[in-house]
Amino acid sequence: MQEIGAVQRLSKRVAGLKPSGIRKFFDIAATMKDVISLGIGEPDFTTPKPILDAGIRSLQNGETHYTSNSGKIELRQGISENLKRLYNVQYDPANEIIATVGVSEALYLTFTAILEPGDEVIIPTPCFVSYQAEVILAGGVPVEVPARLENNFTVDPDDIRKAITPRTKVIFVGYPSNPTGAVAPREILMEIGRIAEEHDLLIVSDEIYDRLVYDFEHVCFPSLDESLKRRTVLLGGFSKDYAMTGWRIGYACGPEDIIKGLVRIHQYTIMSAPTTAQDAAIEALKSGEPHVQSMLSEYDRRRRMLVAGLNRLGLETFEPRGAFYTFPNIRASGMDDEAFAENLLREEQVAVVPGNAFGPGGEGFVRACYATSYEQIEEALHRIEKFMSRHG
Repeated sequence: MQEIGAVQRLSKRVAGLKPSGIRKFFDIAATMKDVISLGIGEPDFTTPKPILDAGIRSLQNGETHYTSNSGKIELRQGISENLKRLYNVQYDPANEIIATVGVSEALYLTFTAILEPGDEVIIPTPCFVSYQAEVILAGGVPVEVPARLENNFTVDPDDIRKAITPRTKVIFVGYPSNPTGAVAPREILMEIGRIAEEHDLLIVSDEIYDRLVYDFEHVCFPSLDESLKRRTVLLGGFSKDYAMTGWRIGYACGPEDIIKGLVRIHQYTIMSAPTTAQDAAIEALKSGEPHVQSMLSEYDRRRRMLVAGLNRLGLETFEPRGAFYTFPNIRASGMDDEAFAENLLREEQVAVVPGNAFGPGGEGFVRACYATSYEQIEEALHRIEKFMSRHG
């Protein structure tokens, strides 16, 4: 009998997905010794002790069963109260919030719930590598609009207007930005909101880094006005702000009809977010604020050193206003971003991510993450200096 090829067994959507440009270099780095990673977007801090203790208590108390599909009501109430306190935007905990397995699941549920085959989603780039893939997996079509350095890596609303077609369903926004660290000013977001209202489009806003902002205002998109809140799905979580990546706990907030759609998919694919993680997240909302501020202060210290160091070495670096990434321009090396990342890793054992992994507009840049220790960043800069002395 004739063998069936592996690609034939997969759907075209899955077979056509590009491998993550982030993982390629860390697969190489995993085989090497003495590598300093400025690549993985994960806090180097351990989850704060009160949150850890809450997770342990949850297990010791026998909280090892399913919760409501939407998540514990105490968690949803806490999320609602937190958003009200921070941004004066409030959601009904019973019907407008769902707890998910990280923001990644919230993103998947949202696009799966709202997209018909062929619907277009406008996505400013450079952006996190999952966005386009999640749209494709939901049967949609990502339409990439570059956010340029000359605009501080915020998207030009006129470029969004030009990208709209009769198939456009969603405008996606994600600030603070991974990989650039950009934070969108209120006036830009208001204009995006006006465009959405003019064309009757939905907004999906990923705000996972909302608390990691330096000397700048984070604007929660649905807080702009009530009419925009009714057409927005807000995505958030605990991974970055509270150093809880491994707990896998996030959420989506939005209009009741859309959240009901997310719950419907979630109940057939996941059932409920991990109970232990939900209990830890409840504690994070109660007592985590001092720890968020402490981590933010340390990130800021690292940010200032890394930005200054890269600029000193001739790698022009936009000053990030949020998250924990720098996005230096590497043209002074005479290499493209892929070659720069590969050669830096092999010659000096410093891992960064080529900017092209994050879509159009990322070419010629690399992402360097400062969610690692101050001392490691100092050593990484020393190694990059040696690298640039040979290639600059």
